[in-house]
Amino acid sequence: MRRAAGILAAVALSTAVAGCSLLPDEPEEEDLSQIQLPEISKKPEYEVTTKTLETTVSGSGKILSTQEKTLYYSAKAMEGMRLKKLYIQPGDVVKAGQTVAELDVEDMKKQLRDQRLQFRQQELQMKQTLRDKDEMDPIDFEQKQIAFEEARQKISDLEADIASAVLTAPFSGTVVSVSVQEGAAIKVYDPLCVLADPSSLIVAGEMASDDLQQVAVGMEATVDINSAGTVKGKIKSLPVPKADNGNGGGGAQGPKVTNLSDYLLISVAKLPAGAARGTPLSFSIVVDRKVNAVVIPRSTLRTAGARTYVQVAEADGSKREVDIEVGQQTATDIEVLSGLTPGQKVVGS
Repeated sequence: MRRAAGILAAVALSTAVAGCSLLPDEPEEEDLSQIQLPEISKKPEYEVTTKTLETTVSGSGKILSTQEKTLYYSAKAMEGMRLKKLYIQPGDVVKAGQTVAELDVEDMKKQLRDQRLQFRQQELQMKQTLRDKDEMDPIDFEQKQIAFEEARQKISDLEADIASAVLTAPFSGTVVSVSVQEGAAIKVYDPLCVLADPSSLIVAGEMASDDLQQVAVGMEATVDINSAGTVKGKIKSLPVPKADNGNGGGGAQGPKVTNLSDYLLISVAKLPAGAARGTPLSFSIVVDRKVNAVVIPRSTLRTAGARTYVQVAEADGSKREVDIEVGQQTATDIEVLSGLTPGQKVVGS
């Protein structure tokens, strides 16, 4: 009995040991000492500095001649007449008084000859009227005299119309452009050609009306002439406001006549080589400048309703809000009129 009990105990112990070998190994404890926690992102800090701050407005334009004129026919009698001869082409150099164009007025010349012949007969009748003046009724005499003067005036007007059919250059210069062809029916006041003096040039610009209200004669301007270089200048004159004719101030529709009074003119001491009439350009004008202005980056400015403030970074790492008063604002900087001093650090957003 004792021997049997010992054998059973041995078998049980062997089974227990075998069972323990079947259990999974316990996992080793993970070493967390090498894991680095992510740092909380720190907002950038900027130093309050001083600099010369400028506010500018800009525009675009081209180079024009100070002596420039658009030539056209203005006599009402010329309306619809054919252009008989065009004596110029773009780029031609002409002298003052040189014929530029001529209309076909043969019918008017024939009419003038007929009127002159009729007037000769009227002159004979008027001489007889003068002889009979004392025997005539005063009113009848006055009417005959008026009719005679009217006939003479018609001849004078027709002569003037025929003379105006020949268009001449008002000054020596270069033909910049030509807008018509021989044989075309012309319209009164429609541009025929543009004549300019290439030796007398000026910068002519255009800009938005809101920007235009900020500039004045004498202000400095920087002119960037495409492909020719950059020059400094000053505003010489502002464009003349156009009258509102009930169509939104745009004026009558039709071909545009170049007129210097429509442009903002900038005078420069000397244009760079390669600059010629018609060369496109851009320009900027300083409308406000302050030396040693206290400035901060735009990204540091904060607003809440009517409140304007910044976060100031202290030496101990803390931050505090400070209300400020701002002045000029550019694309990158904000002028601080009060609330900050140079050397302080402000927090960006």
